[in-house]
Amino acid sequence: CGRRIVDMVWEDLTPDRIITPAAVRNAATVAMATGCSTNAVVHLLAMARRAGVPLELDDLDALGRTTPLIANIRPAGSEYLMEDFYFAGGLRALMDHLGEKLDRGTITCTGRPLAEGIKGAPVYNDDVIRPLSNPVYHEGSLAVLRGNLCPDGAVIKPAACDPKFHRHEGPALVFDSYPEMKAAIDDENLDVTSGHVLVLRNAGPQGGPGFPEWGMLPMPKALLKQGHRDMLRISDARMSGTSYGACILHVAPESFVGGPLALLKTGDIVRMDLEARTLDMLVDDEELAARRAAWVAPEPRFERGWGYMFQRHVGQADQGCDFDYLTTQFGRAAGDPEIF
Repeated sequence: CGRRIVDMVWEDLTPDRIITPAAVRNAATVAMATGCSTNAVVHLLAMARRAGVPLELDDLDALGRTTPLIANIRPAGSEYLMEDFYFAGGLRALMDHLGEKLDRGTITCTGRPLAEGIKGAPVYNDDVIRPLSNPVYHEGSLAVLRGNLCPDGAVIKPAACDPKFHRHEGPALVFDSYPEMKAAIDDENLDVTSGHVLVLRNAGPQGGPGFPEWGMLPMPKALLKQGHRDMLRISDARMSGTSYGACILHVAPESFVGGPLALLKTGDIVRMDLEARTLDMLVDDEELAARRAAWVAPEPRFERGWGYMFQRHVGQADQGCDFDYLTTQFGRAAGDPEIF
């Protein structure tokens, strides 16, 4: 890799020649087909914005609608692990299986078209790397929801949760902090049913701070004792790529900056419809307006130093959580420095 990077410098093969709109679409398509982590959304959005490539959550959702999940690896798949994926042919084989869903003319870091690197890559186990005609799941690994709880979007992994939660309506059980949530979850006398919707707020880019991976909210002990293993959970946090469950993540705008999640109360009815891509709280506009007027912004996490700069410039989840001054919209690039 080191030698190749040096060669790329001599060839003037810079990132902006590689990170093109077509290449970004390819990356998103492969992510959808592999059962990727929801973190891929954040990285792709941030990379695209730095490269000046137009990419929005709705673009990712559209690709997810048309790209089936064909990598049968956990947690979205049934039984296989990444090691099995490697021995089944790996990424090259999966990409070749995607056929015309990829733009094979894009230039890679080799300086050659993508097609040359993946053409004819063999699949050694077609239960691990499925053909398009026999996918693990009929859509991609991620879906984007919108509604009055998440006007700027939220993300879910449909194939990694119990299908009965693809459409769900139930009362919210809201927690304002991670410690509060942990204490309640461990209480075996907690008044909760599997029909409830667990909600954790103040866990986003600013509220966490730092967008922690708290999104796979633990199942309440009371429900685990009853044999339940999944329920609908909502947060403005992230979760690990190896996590699973009916977890709605990256709610934007986050509650800490006054997103609608900040207005939700325990007992409010929440409705999620995966097919319709909606997530709403069933609270009338007049009541929401009253709650908005009464909402008090939390104290800033930082008043000086690095943390202060972070909270002033970090973007929301739908923007890739990157610093605004690193995107192309902020200003022109500095260019190469003069060497004396």
